[in-house]
Amino acid sequence: MANKQVWTATGRRKQSVARVTLVGGTGNITVNGKDVNDYMPFATLVMDLKQPLVITNNENRFDITVNVSGGGFSGQAGAIRLAIARALLKFDANTDQTREDSYRHILKTNGFVTRDPRVKERKKYGLRKARRAPQFSKR
Repeated sequence: MANKQVWTATGRRKQSVARVTLVGGTGNITVNGKDVNDYMPFATLVMDLKQPLVITNNENRFDITVNVSGGGFSGQAGAIRLAIARALLKFDANTDQTREDSYRHILKTNGFVTRDPRVKERKKYGLRKARRAPQFSKR
């Protein structure tokens, strides 16, 4: 059997961690053993995680297998998007990165290479949530 080349990457967002495997194929995306449209409840989330593929014209070039855990659907979609972008960077690693048509330049200018650092703030003692104070009663 011929050895297929595989590119793997990890993406994180909020509490979610996504591990992505890119293999040459027809554009199938599988998330935790299910089709991406069956796994994600909203079409906007599917569009969001496919953005790196769309912007680099690779929608039908790779079969993608995703293993994602933690967080909600929005965080998972963000983690998958970052992992796909990182895997595309590994795929395009041999080209000149200073060129305008390199994947690195395209993905970086659109903000897909940066990890979003926003996470839930921890709860403080004496408060109901991170910043929500108990209701004040004058009497």
